[in-house]
Amino acid sequence: MSQFPSIAEMRRMVDEYAPLMNADLPEVGAFHEAVPAGDGVTADVIVPRGQGTDQGTGQGSHPVLVYLHGGGWVCGSAKTHRKLAYRFAEAGYLVFNVNYRLAPEHPFPTPFEDCLAATRWACREAARFGGDGPRLAVGGDSAGANLAAAVAAELAGTPERPKAALLLYGIFDFELLRDGLPPPEVVTPAADAARGMVEMMMGSYLSTGSGGVTLGDPQVSPLRAAARLPPSHIVVGGADPLSIQAEALVKALAVAGVPYEYFVDAGMPHGYMQMEFLPAARPAIERMVAFLRRTV
Repeated sequence: MSQFPSIAEMRRMVDEYAPLMNADLPEVGAFHEAVPAGDGVTADVIVPRGQGTDQGTGQGSHPVLVYLHGGGWVCGSAKTHRKLAYRFAEAGYLVFNVNYRLAPEHPFPTPFEDCLAATRWACREAARFGGDGPRLAVGGDSAGANLAAAVAAELAGTPERPKAALLLYGIFDFELLRDGLPPPEVVTPAADAARGMVEMMMGSYLSTGSGGVTLGDPQVSPLRAAARLPPSHIVVGGADPLSIQAEALVKALAVAGVPYEYFVDAGMPHGYMQMEFLPAARPAIERMVAFLRRTV
């Protein structure tokens, strides 16, 4: 059986690569680290440059983006995704880069509930940072895209409902994730590693100890709640195994009549939006900013 990193090793590797991925941060107006955003949850608040409050009204003027980092529900943090969050602040968005609690120490539903609470908090508290709470979008990458879609669906029909979602190479259906693995009869190092990683992440996130998690629960597999999503921007790399997830979500949105944009960047791997040395990274970020400007 091929070896794959343990959770501790994954966390260590992600932390070691974070300085490289987050070097040369863009200029922003202000940065507030680890602001309390709920019970056990914090968010880095990144304020754009320029005037953030309408004179005489006290109402914030910056549109708001709540960003949920990736890392397979077991690693990553606001710090590991800081530069990507700064890119949106550079473009004029008040960004709440959320530190939700991680599995396996905090399995489902805790990460989902943390992200839901942080999004509601950001909507309420945006004005004190110069933001306009009702002009709110939610976004995330990989596991963070799963959480972003689940949060957006949960908030449908509420005052905090996001006006848009940015969903970067996400996992939207756990049954499809398992079905997309190499079959057991395929015995190669790559196949073994893929099966091992997926089972480790699924087991960590969905191990509640009660056996009560259903893979079809929309809070787990937000593809099942596609009709409740806001206008969405879906993007994935052409070399990313999760392209099957993006395609399935796009089909579900089309059936439900939910507006969406869908981009596949040829040859790009999973996580490429943080790899600005790759040619597709910055254009993809610019497309997302353009989508937000049209939508939020």
